[in-house]
Amino acid sequence: MTGTSTRTLTLDQGDVDLTFDVKGRPQGEGHPFLLLHGGGGPQTVAPFAGLLAEQRPARVVTPVHPGFGGTDRPAWLTDVPTLAQLYLRLLDTLGLEDVTVVGNSIGGWIAAELAALGSDRISSVVLVNAVGIEVPGHSVADTFPLTPVELARLSFHDPSKFRFDPSALSEEQRAVMVTNRAALVVYSGPHAMADPTLRERLAKVAHPTLVAWGESDQVVDADYGRAYAAAVPDARFELLPGTGHMPQVETPAEFLPVLWDFADAHATHRPAH
Repeated sequence: MTGTSTRTLTLDQGDVDLTFDVKGRPQGEGHPFLLLHGGGGPQTVAPFAGLLAEQRPARVVTPVHPGFGGTDRPAWLTDVPTLAQLYLRLLDTLGLEDVTVVGNSIGGWIAAELAALGSDRISSVVLVNAVGIEVPGHSVADTFPLTPVELARLSFHDPSKFRFDPSALSEEQRAVMVTNRAALVVYSGPHAMADPTLRERLAKVAHPTLVAWGESDQVVDADYGRAYAAAVPDARFELLPGTGHMPQVETPAEFLPVLWDFADAHATHRPAH
């Protein structure tokens, strides 16, 4: 099965209709990736999912966090740990094993919570300019009051390549941006894009973990990333030059081999190359 589909998943709190996209090799023939988007929405990872599926023997599952991309969010689904439980249920439902979980920004926070859950279905975790922990002196930038131009200045190594004209958006696209932002506000919680308990809980993570960081990120700086890596036993920190908060958008060709090599090195079932 490839393409976009929606499944109803059941947690203790209730049911969630989860929309997700699948690209690449048939199940069992490619290394599985769970690719988790950040606050910019699913379009911030969709092209990279296609690139990964085209250039490597991979099967890439990209969910839409409920409330993003015009999807519904149940009223009880309000925090990142519950999102992590939802994605663990998705892996169970799809019968996926040997999964590399990759998350960018708040998707990285969800990936970190998934790592903390310690599922046998996961073989490795890659945190890409992730938020979610508290690092004294290195707080996550408050992006909510920023204009798109101001946000781009913080997010990209070279903002001139990613100029964004809000006036070119359709009414539907504007509406989705508004609801994306509303969902992000809910999920980010009361502690400004962080969970005060997460850093301590990461000490028990047993999955091989790569913390990859765009060197020019001004949303969450590289020292924040180093603190993230230090919180996870034996995690590797890799600084990505010439890129900002979203390496999968700004420097996908450079980021892809870093991700693949790490995932492949820790795979329990190696797909045919």
